[in-house]
Amino acid sequence: MPDHTPPLFGRLCCPLDGQLLTLQERSWRCPAGHCFDVAGQGYVNLLPVQNKRSRDPGDSKEMVAARRRYLESGVYAPIAAGVARLLMDGLEGRAPYACLDAGCGEGYYLRRLQERDERGELALIGLDISKWAVMAGARSSPGMRWLVGSNAHLPVPEASLDALICMFGFPVYEEFRRALKPGGLLLQVEAGPDHLVELRRIIYPSLKAEKPPSQEPPEGFSLEADERLSFAIALQSQAQIADLLLMTPHLFRASVQGLEQARALARLDLTVDVRLSACRRL
Repeated sequence: MPDHTPPLFGRLCCPLDGQLLTLQERSWRCPAGHCFDVAGQGYVNLLPVQNKRSRDPGDSKEMVAARRRYLESGVYAPIAAGVARLLMDGLEGRAPYACLDAGCGEGYYLRRLQERDERGELALIGLDISKWAVMAGARSSPGMRWLVGSNAHLPVPEASLDALICMFGFPVYEEFRRALKPGGLLLQVEAGPDHLVELRRIIYPSLKAEKPPSQEPPEGFSLEADERLSFAIALQSQAQIADLLLMTPHLFRASVQGLEQARALARLDLTVDVRLSACRRL
């Protein structure tokens, strides 16, 4: 039986001086002597202390666990399927394809991509500013490269990625453009105007008018696909509702009364409304 396991992405850059890193036993080293050890779980921390805005940036251990429970229940499976379809349809050139998820969380969407990659064509890289998220991803999927890092300074060389995914995250288009090869693919998933609207009506005193998303592609990109995906889901327990709140910024923005109302619910019917877009690097 042929081995369809793609090679691990190995073109990493030093976050301190930008030079290429080489793997020596269990440490990544640059020519200047900077050294970054591979953690026991298999990930590499390439987020310098001076680039952190807090002692423990990104999602907490509890938020990561909540996100994993929520996503593994399958409620967002249509989003994962849509991302996989756009990615596989949009890849050009020769495999293996280096694909980085910028803000990967605990890796749910990367795992769904890996399941679809029957021929082993994708060299998948998960990057997140939360060490807890990257640690969880590395434990569950050792066949990918896992990095603690920032979207503002991706620790990869210029024009080294075939595809880049940004899911409900914080895009840094100039940096994304630098890291993608000419013709590389940028996939984004953003919340639409009706996303989780039923929950938002409960936890906020009033809803602000949603700002319409820009129809123009980022500078240096051409828009290749733009889709709206909307479907209904049902959360069947208070525990699942609590996980959704914990994995989103809504927990910290909602009113006290709104949170009390949400925590009293045993079931919640919700609308999932997202925009999927694919842009090609010029």
